[in-house]
Amino acid sequence: MNSIRQIQELNKRELESGVSPEASWHTDYRDTAYIYIGGLPFELSEGDVIAIFSQYGEPTYINLVRDKETGKSKGFAFLKYEDQRSTDLAVDNLGGAVIMGRTLKVDHTRYKKKDDEPDEGIDLEEKSRQIEEDEGEGRRKRRRTSESESEEERPMIKEERELAKLMQEHDEDDPMKAFLVQEKREEVSMALAKLKDGKRPESKHRHHRHHHKSRPKDEGERDRDSRRSRHRKDGHRSRRSHSRD
Repeated sequence: MNSIRQIQELNKRELESGVSPEASWHTDYRDTAYIYIGGLPFELSEGDVIAIFSQYGEPTYINLVRDKETGKSKGFAFLKYEDQRSTDLAVDNLGGAVIMGRTLKVDHTRYKKKDDEPDEGIDLEEKSRQIEEDEGEGRRKRRRTSESESEEERPMIKEERELAKLMQEHDEDDPMKAFLVQEKREEVSMALAKLKDGKRPESKHRHHRHHHKSRPKDEGERDRDSRRSRHRKDGHRSRRSHSRD
């Protein structure tokens, strides 16, 4: 508690004296992006601590110290920020904060794990990279599967080729890219819908016409055709005979 009051007094004096950031007591710790966090409620997990302290920067490492036998939190942790300046904000704003009835003690520290002990902390940068790689691989697999199925069913239409080219070649820094991609996706959807609707009736029409032309005659039809043919021949002979008479 004394250190909390000391930090608050230091900040108060600097504020009243108009001390510049370059002359602040925080500059003594410019070489470390770690902070010590004490007075944590024992129920909090690493995720809870990160959620609280991420409001002042991007945490890249956390070691919530736990009992080796029970695995329960001992109520203190070491946290590293991506930007060293975030440590100043966390120390000034969260030191003395009361969470679940306990008062936090937050201060700069030069944290280093002992060589003969395993690092129990979590490298958040590495974990984030692993998650991104796993998600990226999953997306690539789904895309390959989708492309393979699409190629088996039909060739790409013009709008699909234009969308692929837009996504691959358009400048990533262009703020309009997302809008253009969405617009092109809508064009693809409309084109596919037209293609789908246009094929079905045409296919049915061809099928029925072909079916009508190729329908085989049954025995009764062949007999009737044969009788009609003979009748026409007999009538023709009869007319010729009368004309001679």
